Amino acid sequence: MSFDPTTPPVAGITQGAHVLITGGSSGIGLGLVRELVANRHVAAVTAVSRRATQSDALSALADECAGDRLKMLDCDLTDEASIERLPAWLRAHHPRLHLVINTAGILHDQNLRPERSITQLTRNALDQAFALNAFAPILLARAVMPLLDREEASVFASLSARVGSIGDNRLGGWYAYRASKAAQNQLIRTFAIELSRRNPKACCLLLHPGTVDTPLSTPFQANVPAEKLFSIERASNQLLGIIAAASPADSGRFIAWDGSDIAW
Repeated sequence: MSFDPTTPPVAGITQGAHVLITGGSSGIGLGLVRELVANRHVAAVTAVSRRATQSDALSALADECAGDRLKMLDCDLTDEASIERLPAWLRAHHPRLHLVINTAGILHDQNLRPERSITQLTRNALDQAFALNAFAPILLARAVMPLLDREEASVFASLSARVGSIGDNRLGGWYAYRASKAAQNQLIRTFAIELSRRNPKACCLLLHPGTVDTPLSTPFQANVPAEKLFSIERASNQLLGIIAAASPADSGRFIAWDGSDIAW
């Protein structure tokens, strides 16, 4: 599924879209920012990350953009107080939000590695994974829900992963990552139900981007077929294609990069 860049990123909107992308300074998040600022149906994009205002990539992109269409906002999504400051900033810069995409997540870092055995599992790994992969998306949803456009369509989307599927788990391992993504799925699915009652024109999606050639997947690409390893540009386009085709009837779905549903 691909996105036509000559069309709006959210179906049914008649005005310039106001967009928020978390994890917007690198990887898929940056790829989405690039696509959206180039779209004439987008009025403004806010790229959020811990050090968004220090990102050379975002600064260069902002210099390329006409006017003030790209905004950068520093926010630590693992800090609830930082998330709670988002609405006030957003109200000052956006009349409303039409699209929110959360791309922030963690699989590994210097002190975190996916577990092959339960003997490798630690409380610290669980804390790190759940803080960013599960708690951050739902706290973000709580913060932005009042800002989602109620007059026209709006979409809240968060990146999940197929390994977060309980029904699809046949290999085991990766305890902290699997569990944190499964927790996100339940939290966002629950949010989707409430959102549909409060804002019938809104849509909430969980998206699996596939294996994308980013630092997050680099250590685990050896056994990935070349045709299943996506560039950031392709992954971003595929995700936007799913979002642009979505309607409120799709709210609460867990969707793979090709548009197919993934088992919970």
